Amino acid sequence: MSFARVVLDSPLPQLDRLFDYRVPPELEGAVAPGVRVRVPLRGGRAARGYVVELAERSEFAEAARDVAAVVSPARVLDPAVWRLARELADRAAGSANDILRLAIPPRQARVEKAFLGAQQGAPEGVPAVQPPAAAGPALPELGVPGLDWAGAVQRGERFALTAAPGPVRLEDGGWAGGWAAALAALAAHCLAQGRSAILCVPDYRDVEQLARALSAVVEPERLVRLDTRQSEAARYRGFLRTLLPQPVVVLGNRSAVYAPAHALGAILLWDDGDPLHREPLAPYVHVRDAALVRARQAGCALVLAAHGRSPEAERLVRVGWLRAVSVPAPRPHVMLATAAEPGSARIPPLAWRTAREALRTGPVLVQVGQPGHSPVLLCAECRRPARCARCGGPLRKASASAAPACGWCGALAAAWNCAHCGSERMRPGVAGSSRTAEELAKAFPNTRVLVSDGQSPRTLVDARPALVVATRGAEPLAAGGYAAVLLLDGERMLARESLFVADDCLRQWSNAVALARPGAPCVLAGVGGPVAQALATWRQPEFARRELEQRAELRFPPAVRSATVTGAPDAVAEALSALDALDDVDVLGPVEDGGIDRAIVRFGYARGEDVASALRAALVRSATGRRRAVAAGRAEEPELPRLRIRMDDPDVW
Repeated sequence: MSFARVVLDSPLPQLDRLFDYRVPPELEGAVAPGVRVRVPLRGGRAARGYVVELAERSEFAEAARDVAAVVSPARVLDPAVWRLARELADRAAGSANDILRLAIPPRQARVEKAFLGAQQGAPEGVPAVQPPAAAGPALPELGVPGLDWAGAVQRGERFALTAAPGPVRLEDGGWAGGWAAALAALAAHCLAQGRSAILCVPDYRDVEQLARALSAVVEPERLVRLDTRQSEAARYRGFLRTLLPQPVVVLGNRSAVYAPAHALGAILLWDDGDPLHREPLAPYVHVRDAALVRARQAGCALVLAAHGRSPEAERLVRVGWLRAVSVPAPRPHVMLATAAEPGSARIPPLAWRTAREALRTGPVLVQVGQPGHSPVLLCAECRRPARCARCGGPLRKASASAAPACGWCGALAAAWNCAHCGSERMRPGVAGSSRTAEELAKAFPNTRVLVSDGQSPRTLVDARPALVVATRGAEPLAAGGYAAVLLLDGERMLARESLFVADDCLRQWSNAVALARPGAPCVLAGVGGPVAQALATWRQPEFARRELEQRAELRFPPAVRSATVTGAPDAVAEALSALDALDDVDVLGPVEDGGIDRAIVRFGYARGEDVASALRAALVRSATGRRRAVAAGRAEEPELPRLRIRMDDPDVW
């Protein structure tokens, strides 16, 4: 008799462990590590899960129940992915099953049936998908002096790579960013060694750009995409392809880091400071952390690439976990325009002149802070923000012809009156992308004006003269690069209250400047100080180093780790009491808000395992506690959330 150790597909923290089930005789051979199964629970209920391993003995043999059924014979849970999920969940005080939901796409029966049928039809011991018979594309130059990539893959080395700014022309005549060409080259060399590579990028624009660069150096049969814009069937088909024992290049967003790629040689992560790399679902594991843990477990190479360097990557360089390397390139031509004439504060004269001259030779990028026409409306008399009469939310206009509407509840602001002065007139407080485009169209007649934002996204523009107004992160790539780049609304972007605001702005400005052609003028309007100097001198790593040193003095992330503990006052107090015996741990709070307490826990990296274990235990105790009794005849009041733990929560800073 054998036993299957199963991880249940359940969100309950108390069920986050392996359960032993007997394998009945009729399922011998069908129950195997990695397959989906259905198993019984107490009370006649049933649950689905994954078989992690088989064992000949069990400590719970007498109480063990039989596996009810095999849902699918496909072995979708790779042992390496299970080890990764378990360690990441423990590090984040979460459940491994929550990681597996990100790692394994929802089952598509028709796709899976076709996949299994193709494998059964293949010759004995030979995967159904064969390598191309013809020789693949020639391997590109890496362009990183002193980097022995073949040796680095074999030794599992780790790098912080500073990418070269500017676009490059591909062999097929298309264009891609220099960073995309560099990562594609690293992936191609990894594949040539018979090893797989995983490439994780923030959003679909980066996926499309990197896919173009990879198409020039990697055979289509070797490229697997796992991104959020795919259909569920296409994504599951790609996931099943990564289960085959053949080296591939996996390209995608956050969840691609969990792909069960065969013989993993390298994980390549672009722009690790982008907030899109933060997982919004529990246990909120950042892609950078997942990549670090997986690279260590697999012994593979790791590259964190960016135009600058995040403070988190800088900390890893300082402690010797990453080695800093860079692609040689000329420094971009960045000018600071901090002074402006009255009435033209948003676009200084230097920016106007730069745009006029550059439009003679090509497109000009104008980066703005927010989308829409008027993201912020003010009272025309007292200049206070215009608020919705129904819910108090901010009023805004989506376009010039649209009526003002609430940004929270969507109600139209009909018959609006200012609550402070009684005025009935409003004025725009902030110019969004569409309003900026309208103003530029008047200032530059007979010039094309294009908008790229969330409502009208663009990924590419041609080399003809045009003004391209784009919001942060939505800047399209221009063929041959932009003739000039104007960075507007910088002062307003820096006014956001966040510990990471300077990092985010410098990263966004650097990525925009990197879209310019070599030597093209780039103007940062209305910003001075260290962050502006770092951009103008193109010394982002030095800025990250100063930020890290200052945060170390104040015990702010990433110099230390943190966790937020939120919930009912007694549950929060009990969770915090479990940390009293640990040194190098300090607690801010708790503070009360509407019957909910919240505390911030700060601790050194060496204490991370102990803190996560203690908070995880408190979470399980809270989840398994008895519900309070309800008196007869009284309606049951909704219970407060008992306890919520989030490790490395960026929102509180």
